[in-house]
Parts: sequence; C-alpha cells; structure tokens
Amino acid sequence: MTTVVIIVAVVLVAALAFFLVVRGRSTGGRGLRRRFGPEYDRTVARHNGDTAAAERELSERVKLHGSLSERPLRPEAREAYARRWAEVQEQFIDSPRDAVVEADALLAQLAHDRGFPDGDSFEEQTDALSVHHAGQVDGYRRVHTAVRGQGGTEEMRKALIESRALFDVLLADAPAEPARTDRHEAKGSAAA
Repeated sequence: MTTVVIIVAVVLVAALAFFLVVRGRSTGGRGLRRRFGPEYDRTVARHNGDTAAAERELSERVKLHGSLSERPLRPEAREAYARRWAEVQEQFIDSPRDAVVEADALLAQLAHDRGFPDGDSFEEQTDALSVHHAGQVDGYRRVHTAVRGQGGTEEMRKALIESRALFDVLLADAPAEPARTDRHEAKGSAAA
C-alpha cells in the first residue's frame, strides 16, 4: 500500500513539474515583454516582426548581462558627474552638437564606472544597459545617433532630454547594501 502511495506521489510531482516547465516556456515572451518594455518592441521591429528571433536575442542579453552587479559611485564621483551634466545642459545653448557629443561620452563613462561594459562596442554597452535599465536606454541611443550628425537642433534637444533619464538612474542608484544612514543620505543628496 505504501508503495502505491509513493508511486502516486512521484507521478503527481512529476506532472506538476512538467506543467510548470511548459507554463514557464509559454509565458517567456510575456516575461521578456514585461522586463524589457519598449526595448522588447524595438528588438522585435529590428527583427522584422520575428518575435522568436527577438526573444532569443533578449534572452541571450539576460544570460550575458543579467548577473552584472552595478558598482556604487563614491559621493565625490556622483557630484562630479552631476556637475558635468549641468555643464552639458548649459553648453547646449551655445553649441548643441558639442553638448550632445559630451553627453554621449559622459553616459558611456558613467555606465562604465557603474560596472557596465566599457563600450568597446556601443551595442554591447547598450545591450547590457537594456537588461537593467530597459526603460531609459533608448534616450542614450538617441544621443549616440545625434552625435553621428543625424538630425537638427530640435532632435538633439529631445535626445538630450531623453538621455537624462538614464543619466539620472545611473547616478541615483544606491549601493547594493548600504547602511541605513547611507541610504537616507544618498536619497537626500540625489534629490538636491
């Protein structure tokens, strides 16, 4: 009798495991869509609507960069970045192209300092950023495109504004496990 109960229990556990695996595969696209947001749609469009190819690419990004741990910035580095960004915004008035070039370089350096690939390849860096900051990475792409001379002053202005979202999230992210007082101070300094 106990043997029958054990066999039934094993069969039920195996059936449950099979169900969960099948269910997990069928919701993979929804999980990727939820994780990547607009980046999911951008990748599908780049693959001419082939969602399977786009999902393979996004899954590969997660495998390559998902375990990346963002490094914290020292407070003086955080302040220096904030000061440089303010200078970029001021520079835009007199020299939009130079400001966009500086914003592009500043974002690449900030991403590198936070632990993302150093941008030997812009695509490698944006792929890694998209895994962790999918909602903000497109502004960085727009700035990078503007640097290559595509678009007028209005397009550069919009690109600079959109790229600010990635700059802010990279600058404001707190260290992984800060002490309570550090977390409170980091929020206060980020708001200033």
